[in-house]
Amino acid sequence: MQDQKGAHTMLHVGLNHYLVLSGVLFSIGVLGVLLRKNALIILMSIELMLNAVNLSFVAFSKYAQNMDGQIMVFFVMTIAAAEAAVGLAIAVAVFKRFKEVNIAHFENLKG
Repeated sequence: MQDQKGAHTMLHVGLNHYLVLSGVLFSIGVLGVLLRKNALIILMSIELMLNAVNLSFVAFSKYAQNMDGQIMVFFVMTIAAAEAAVGLAIAVAVFKRFKEVNIAHFENLKG
C-alpha cells in the first residue's frame, strides 16, 4: 500500500484482529450446533468451534512470546480427531439403520 507521498505503509494485524475472528468463528459454530438437526453438520460446527479456540491459543502464544499455546493446540487437535472418529462412527450406525443422519434418531439407539 502507498500513502499520498508514495511511501509504503504496513498494515498491522494485532491480537484484537485474531480474537475477533476467533469469536466470529466460534459464534458460527455455536449457531450450527444449536440450529441444525443433521449430525454431520453438528460435528462440523464442533470442529469449527475447536479451530476457533486453536486460533485464540496461537494468537495468545504469539503475543506472549512462548510456545505454551501452540503446544496446547496439538492436544486440542488430538481430541478433535478422536471426537470426529467417534462421531462419524455413530453417524454411520444411525445411517445404516434409519437411512438418514438426523439427530432425532439418536434417541432410538440403545446399547
